[in-house]
Amino acid sequence: MATPNSTPIDSSSGDEAAAKAMHKRYEGLVTVRTKAIKGKGAWYWAHLEPILVPNPDTGLPKAVKLKCSLCEAVFSASNPSRTASEHLKRGTCPNFSSALRPISTVSPSLALPPSHNHRKRSAHMGAPSSSYHVSSLAMVDSPRFCGELGYSSPPPVQNPVGSGGEKVLSHHQLVLSGGKEDLGALAMLEDSVKRLKSPKASPGPELSKEQINSALELLADWFYESCGSVSFSSLEHPKFQAFLNQVRLPSVSRREFSGHGLIQSLTRPRLIASDGWNSKNFGFSSGEENLVKFTVNLPNGTSVFQKAVFTGGSVPSKHAEEILWETITGICGSVVQRCVGIVADKYKAKALRNLEIQNHWMVNLSCQLQGFISLIKDFSKELPLFSIVTEKCLKLANFINIKSQVRHSFHKFQLQELDHVGLLRVPPSKCDNMKNFVHVYAMLEDIMSNAQVLQLVVMDESYKVICVEDPAAREVADMIQDVRFWNELDAVHSLVKLIREMAQEIEVERPLVGQCLPLWEELRTKVREWCVKFNIDEEPVEKIVEKRFRKNYHPAWSAAFILDPFYLMRDTSGKYLPPFKCLTHEQEKDVDKLITRLVTREEAHIALMELMKWRSEGLDPLYAQAVQVKQQDPVTGKMKIANPQSSRLVWETCLKDFKSLGKVAVRLIFLHATACGFKCNWSFMRWVCVHGHSRVGLDRAQKMIFIAAHAKLERRDFSSEEEKDAELFAMANGLLVRLVMIAKRSLSKPEAKDSVGMRNAEGDRKGFGNRLELMLHVLYFSENC
Repeated sequence: MATPNSTPIDSSSGDEAAAKAMHKRYEGLVTVRTKAIKGKGAWYWAHLEPILVPNPDTGLPKAVKLKCSLCEAVFSASNPSRTASEHLKRGTCPNFSSALRPISTVSPSLALPPSHNHRKRSAHMGAPSSSYHVSSLAMVDSPRFCGELGYSSPPPVQNPVGSGGEKVLSHHQLVLSGGKEDLGALAMLEDSVKRLKSPKASPGPELSKEQINSALELLADWFYESCGSVSFSSLEHPKFQAFLNQVRLPSVSRREFSGHGLIQSLTRPRLIASDGWNSKNFGFSSGEENLVKFTVNLPNGTSVFQKAVFTGGSVPSKHAEEILWETITGICGSVVQRCVGIVADKYKAKALRNLEIQNHWMVNLSCQLQGFISLIKDFSKELPLFSIVTEKCLKLANFINIKSQVRHSFHKFQLQELDHVGLLRVPPSKCDNMKNFVHVYAMLEDIMSNAQVLQLVVMDESYKVICVEDPAAREVADMIQDVRFWNELDAVHSLVKLIREMAQEIEVERPLVGQCLPLWEELRTKVREWCVKFNIDEEPVEKIVEKRFRKNYHPAWSAAFILDPFYLMRDTSGKYLPPFKCLTHEQEKDVDKLITRLVTREEAHIALMELMKWRSEGLDPLYAQAVQVKQQDPVTGKMKIANPQSSRLVWETCLKDFKSLGKVAVRLIFLHATACGFKCNWSFMRWVCVHGHSRVGLDRAQKMIFIAAHAKLERRDFSSEEEKDAELFAMANGLLVRLVMIAKRSLSKPEAKDSVGMRNAEGDRKGFGNRLELMLHVLYFSENC
């Protein structure tokens, strides 16, 4: 926007009074144009901008004009609408082509996806016809992509190097593996490159017909994929129609959408996630059926629920392999090569490996969440410290809970110190503590939180009397007063907490396969710090971690880590190169082997040559920085990748020269490292067990799961209802504890004055207090036993 001269205006002069009027007229037009650009005005203000024409003698504004931002022509500002009609609509402007027609002149039709960033114009920029040659990512010679990104197609460029030094793509039809959903991410990547190159904003043209068609098709896709949650009448809601008008899209009707079929792309690579093979029965049989959920992960980050399979408990590896292959053929049909691979929470050693051997293009991974959980089991089985602490804590908790005199003393000091009462949680008798550490961990937390209370209990005179006759009491007292016991307990609790927190973060973030090596390296660093803090011998601990790492490791971890531009490292010369120095010699060999396996025999040597080129040249620094842009998550406050799809999109756009290696990179980078999907609640699983054996009941269950899964995946809600109910019950438990406290305190104040009444009231108070305490104990045992 042209900025008016800041010459002071003196109202005493006639010229200056006229200049002041010109200023007022100019500011009014600027206000109208600003509102119009935001969607609250006429379309032509995107191309006409008001300017002040100064007097050459005095320098004061003498007139207000309208300048066409497309051809720099200047017109009178008396009638902007007529100027737009004569100059723009009637073809007088040489740069106002059919691609820039106002939306009101375009007939609505349904086609492909979105126009995301409808940018405002900046008057500080030069002619817009040349500004789109800055970034190669904006130069994809396809109406499909040009229209959807909000950028017009530029004329052919002869020079292979752009004005900014970056590589410019040749003009050919470009197909992105993620389909039309990639276009928004591609636009974000382009914006990052432009912001890094220049702080000025690039102007954006009016929507073209292709853009409108693309946006309307994406709208149609969203409508049908919402599975009926959006009604047809919503399409004609006045506010929705106003929204379409504001973003320069034509109105839509129910008739158009009811006659438009949903077109699904069948050429996208897919990753099948299979969750539920690993029994969630905590190491003991409960007779429940497992629910195995199959989800399809697409390159653009979308996850689509496919189906659920009910299994009668544990499934043999061969049967699991058959179910997995049947699922692949059901999703991909005869073109099974579309299935890039499988990530599952079980059967890595047999079923997944067999399918990978039989189908060389597949990459079958084990779930990282399950790997971290299994690491806790490994420590429980193989690290002596865990068994020592578990045995001591079981002895202490059982003694406190079972011995009535000790329990009453324990509750007395709990009320005094913690303002609540409760038993120490202990693992159920049927639970195998070596296979499942969840209940043991809960017991450790209870003992640590009641450390001060336990100290007061063993120092009480009543407990000393018990110690005279009971050797178990003396043993527990010695344990509680032993500093070494508390150090060992803190060490075990800290290590399990460390791994659990990382596992919970994995479950929430759902990392990609390229993040596996950095995740395990982060774990190793934290474990080494834990060993130093608690003076633990590092060697046996590191052996356990490395053993679990080798069980989970897949060569795709190393290959994706090397090929993902997000992990490129800047060297001393300023180049951004793949982090080969972070790999071991064996992992480097794994990269070569995997790449040659995923391409044809004829392409193998070409792919390896391209890998050498990638290793020595890397990526243009501008694009590398754009891929690695991070932003703060508003919820967690952590820094996260701003555009997760940009790593893959770089390979499909500005790295198209790597034809063989690029195909491998595109198939690897989007693979998920976890199989975790949505969680079914307990009541639903009970319903399935009762009704799922009939054909009608099974069909109904599949439909219910399908609807619930899509709803949860859409809002990225991977929790179960039990987890939400647990918070509610925790609040309820706290309320019940407070009721016990209030009742006991109120009953401790006698109201009767005569001796007989006092004795009766005292008996009633004790009976009522004991009944409340019994209720609390029943509640505890019903939840934990």
